[in-house]
Amino acid sequence: MTKLINEHRELHDELKKIKVETGLDKNLAIKALYHSAVADNGPFMQEYQELERFE
Repeated sequence: MTKLINEHRELHDELKKIKVETGLDKNLAIKALYHSAVADNGPFMQEYQELERFE
């Protein structure tokens, strides 16, 4: 997930926003971002699956 965040500025910005708005630490904020942007056919699901396949 971290690699995906580093490759997409909008995910990076969203992660920062989640951390500020919720006060979550980085790991929990990444999990929240995963559930909003990747899980359940999110907009980055396909890219995430491709990254996972090559790691």
